[in-house]
Amino acid sequence: MSYKVEYTRTAVKQLKKMDKKIASFIISYIEDKLIDCTDPRAYGKSLQGTHRDKWRYRVGDYRILAKIEDDKVIITVVEIGHRRDIYR
Repeated sequence: MSYKVEYTRTAVKQLKKMDKKIASFIISYIEDKLIDCTDPRAYGKSLQGTHRDKWRYRVGDYRILAKIEDDKVIITVVEIGHRRDIYR
């Protein structure tokens, strides 16, 4: 089974506000690692606390927070941001 990636409106807005170079770097990471992958958990780390249902993917100083839905074979990118701001 290969996973598909969807973006929330919040994630798209956050990408548009970023510097173009950083945004393209993050998008290329998503395309290389997450789109059509068979095990999205191999690249990320599960979160704890209030973000318990999300997974974190590390891209330099930026983080991608996503929800993995195994029954639908979809990775939903919830938030994208700098590591100092993303967990607030």
